[in-house]
Amino acid sequence: MLLVGSNVGIGKSIVASVPVPLFALLRFVIALAVLWPLFRPAKMKRVARGEWVNLFLQAFFGTFGFTLLMLNGVARTSAVAAGVITSTIPAVVALFAWLFLKEKPSGRAFASIGLAIAGMLVINVAQGGSGAPGSLTGNLMVLGAVCCESLYVILSRRLTQTLPAIEICAYTHGIGLLLMLPLGVSSLAGFDWSSVDTGIWALVAWYGLSASIFSFWLWMKGIRHVDGSLAGVFCAVLPVAAALYGIAFLGERPTPAHGVALACVVTGIALASLKARPGASLSQEREA
Repeated sequence: MLLVGSNVGIGKSIVASVPVPLFALLRFVIALAVLWPLFRPAKMKRVARGEWVNLFLQAFFGTFGFTLLMLNGVARTSAVAAGVITSTIPAVVALFAWLFLKEKPSGRAFASIGLAIAGMLVINVAQGGSGAPGSLTGNLMVLGAVCCESLYVILSRRLTQTLPAIEICAYTHGIGLLLMLPLGVSSLAGFDWSSVDTGIWALVAWYGLSASIFSFWLWMKGIRHVDGSLAGVFCAVLPVAAALYGIAFLGERPTPAHGVALACVVTGIALASLKARPGASLSQEREA
């Protein structure tokens, strides 16, 4: 969760110098340079047609849609606000599971969803009244990314029963690369590579590895050794990491509204996690 939260701020640093479509394309290229050995024709032939449809939907929402909305969103709002909004993923997953899978949430899960909504309203009302240009639009884009990631989690519930998680990661990033290719290539026109310093390119490389591989692997390894309730509590680290990066490297200053929103979201996560059952928690969540 530290990596996921810090990536929110790192993404904001990068999109100040690199066009979003190009950065998104490079993220997939870097990830696939590592994941390429998993594309074995013999294994891919055993993937059923229905599984490929599911993989495409996961890639469309969880890698392609999430990446574009998140990066465009953090370019328009603060890393602190984006981190708080992104941390509502557990509550949105519970809401979508209720709407699409008819899994009725418990009372504590309902409270968690309500607190997450309250936290987002606080941020949007506060920033909407502050006159910050584009901040409301940026918040809504980040919220759209949260919805895309939550749909990825819902779709992955069935697929993880038949395919290894790391192969799902590889295949969805491969499809994501194909989806992003036209946008990324079109952004190359007129782009001056020399205008971006070495430090930013280092962040691009780190983001591609961290968002697609490191955070995914660490989460999947860690979830095997802790209860689901404890894993859910660690989601509260995400907005803290994003806020610390924004304060330390972007010169952002949290407002009382951010504190209230963060308290709402963290309380909601704690409530839901106390009721979570082992193996039924947020283990499906990952950084796309």
